[in-house]
Amino acid sequence: MKATAKEAPEASEKKKKISNTTITRNTALFSNMTGNIYETVAMLTKRANQIAAEEKRELHGRIDEFRSVSDSLDEILENREQVDMVRRYEKQPKPVLEATEEYLDGELYYRNPARENQQERRLEELEEQAIKEM
Repeated sequence: MKATAKEAPEASEKKKKISNTTITRNTALFSNMTGNIYETVAMLTKRANQIAAEEKRELHGRIDEFRSVSDSLDEILENREQVDMVRRYEKQPKPVLEATEEYLDGELYYRNPARENQQERRLEELEEQAIKEM
């Protein structure tokens, strides 16, 4: 199963406003795309992991900008800009909330190769049956 955003947002593009708190959701909406709520949860988990990895990579890249060879431990701890940047990342909505919002807005691309292979096999079997019946 693969889940990715339809279009990857550019780094300069601002993220849309997503609530940073959990809210009650209608679970019936979560099985629209996949037909199975458990498959949807697995898809949202994979997308949330992708978002978290992107954010982690971005944060480490920005932190590396502050790093220098001669930094002492005191200088690292007292760097206000770095602390403010980390706080901004901490205040961002959790990746699972972002993934859920993307899903509900129809911004995710989903496909299940196992299900696709199973459907192809069924079609082949039906074709073989039709040929035998002729």
